[in-house]
Amino acid sequence: MYSRIMEIKVKKIKVTIAIILSVICFVAAWIALTMLLVPKYDGTDYPLEGNFTAEYYEETAPHDVLMVGDCEVYENFDPIYLWKNFGITSYIRGNAQQLVWHSYYMLEDALKYEKPKVVIYNVQSLSHGEPQREEYNRMALDGMKWSKTKSDAVEVSMCNGEQYIDYVFPLLRYHTRIKEISHTDVEYYASRRHVTNNGYYMRVDVLPASQAEFGDTQWIEASYPGQTIGQSSSDDASDETTDESEDGLSEDDSEELTDDMDEDLSDDDEIIDPWADIEVVDEDGQSNNAPQLAQTVDNGEPFSGLAFEYLDKIRALCADNDIQLILIKAPSLSPQWYDSQETQVVEYAEKYDLPYINFYKLFDETGIDYETDTYDGGLHMNYSGAQKLSEWLGQKLSEDYGLEDHRSDTELSKVYDEKVAAQEAMIEAQKKEIEEYGEVKTY
Repeated sequence: MYSRIMEIKVKKIKVTIAIILSVICFVAAWIALTMLLVPKYDGTDYPLEGNFTAEYYEETAPHDVLMVGDCEVYENFDPIYLWKNFGITSYIRGNAQQLVWHSYYMLEDALKYEKPKVVIYNVQSLSHGEPQREEYNRMALDGMKWSKTKSDAVEVSMCNGEQYIDYVFPLLRYHTRIKEISHTDVEYYASRRHVTNNGYYMRVDVLPASQAEFGDTQWIEASYPGQTIGQSSSDDASDETTDESEDGLSEDDSEELTDDMDEDLSDDDEIIDPWADIEVVDEDGQSNNAPQLAQTVDNGEPFSGLAFEYLDKIRALCADNDIQLILIKAPSLSPQWYDSQETQVVEYAEKYDLPYINFYKLFDETGIDYETDTYDGGLHMNYSGAQKLSEWLGQKLSEDYGLEDHRSDTELSKVYDEKVAAQEAMIEAQKKEIEEYGEVKTY
């Protein structure tokens, strides 16, 4: 009788072990397939911007300043410059078309790891009142660590046709990529490199505004008279165009990801084509999001209730944590920043006693020149332009907000010596590509 009981127990143990091993093998296979099939943001088939969110978690030192927002932040300000010249520690948690709710959850997520003294939010994305495109959600959210914060971010960000379960298990979304797996999918994880410097996406090349279709600065001159704006006359503008969107991504970058997403949608699913050049038109048939040439008519619209709701959340989160919130507007040529949009931000800032810095009013002080300080015709700053904006911002943060100069901190200096060296190596690599190919190819 005893031996029979022992035999049954041993059998149950073996079955239990077999089940556990099967589950472990299944989970391991699922994770391996997921890593193999999710998009590889290596700058070839998929844009580098998909790496930004995950890179934050590799930080080893806290930051006195966190910047949140879209490409108008992560391409226009240089945290390494702020360190080298002011001893300010900072990081940019930004993504392509990072909408205001994305920024709120990026900030909420960051506060689990650190507590900055200042948060800077760029207001351009307030003009978007609802979720826009799936691939931008993916680039921003797939790299975020799982938590209630990420779950909430997914819930509010999903476009029509997206499924929450696809964010929990990305393999469900990208399983069709099994047909196109190559050695680069494995190499991506074996030799994955940083693509930002503390969240700053750097480009050293130059494309003057006069060589871009949207390079006309007349709307800025009309809205902010008296500024000395470095640019060529619109009459001298060439017919050259750029493939960049207002969010800094080219259509070539996006084709592969779009194909994968479209294959997984049924005929009944309705979802915005992620990479389609979609124009939003108002009641009069006027485009609200296409580049404006010499446009001075105010086509701005009231910011949506959802946009203000999450701006309020950012403000409250900062207040609850005794953090100074600063609103800014970077000086991009396109999309146009309308007077009505400016008024809404000014009124909001005054209502809640928030500082607001509009860099369109500071051309004389920053010295920004659209012929030398942009790599894409005025959409975003290049390294030269980012240094100019960072110089002005660094002085402001040091003088008005009393941020400490940490360069005498031995431990922090060791951390930032490595960051400075990494950025300098990236600068040299980009210059070498320009010399060899006539353009920056892999950054």
